[in-house]
Formats: sequence, structure tokens, C-alpha cells
Amino acid sequence: MKNKISKTNNNRYDLKERTTVLAETILSLIKKTKANDVNKNIVAQLSRSGTSVGANYMEADGAESRKDFEHKMSICRKEAKETMYWVRLLSGEDFINIEECRKIWKEAQELVFIFSAIITSSRKNRIKKKIK
Repeated sequence: MKNKISKTNNNRYDLKERTTVLAETILSLIKKTKANDVNKNIVAQLSRSGTSVGANYMEADGAESRKDFEHKMSICRKEAKETMYWVRLLSGEDFINIEECRKIWKEAQELVFIFSAIITSSRKNRIKKKIK
């Protein structure tokens, strides 16, 4: 099982792989995290948003229409942004590996940029088709 985001450099255009590796890396970080009353909610939210990015990407890949695709990609982008938020909060814990958090945050940010570009491109293409 892959759990290092840096391994995705060979597959930087494979979003199925990148979103899966992101989820695996987040789950690995969570397994090493000492749960306490302060961070248990943050950990649960990070787990949900971080694994949701890939699940929603898989749904977008099987979308029934261009609008459905754009909607599901928007959810991917939203979940990636949320992941950035939760990992930032978790990184403030004393016992957390800050470098691991930075890698997760950076990958989530890159995915936000990619999803935004895909959504914009898809919308432009949809509008062009309507005009013709």
C-alpha cells in the first residue's frame, strides 16, 4: 500500500491514483495520531474529507452528463479545500509530524487547482456547445 504523496510524481496526471494516495496518506497520519478530547473531532473530519476527495472523483469519472460531472468535480474541490483546513488544524498538535502535514496540505492544494481548472474548462466547453 502506498502512503507517501511524493510517490505520485510518476503518476502526477493520474487523478484516481493521486486522490487514492492522498486518502491513504491521511489515514496513515491518523493512525499515528494520539486521540484526545481536543483533536478527536478534527481527526474525524479530516478522515471524512480526505477520503471523500477520491470517492467523489470516482463518481465524477462516471458522471451521467457534463453538468453532473461539473457538480461532482465541484464537490471534489470542496472536499480538498476542507482537507486543507482540517490538516492545518491538526498540524498544531505537538506530537504531529509537521512535514507530513505540509505534504498533505500541498497535495490537497494542488488538487484544488487541478479540479478548478477542470471545472472551468468543462464549463467553457459546455457553453461553446450551446452557442453552436
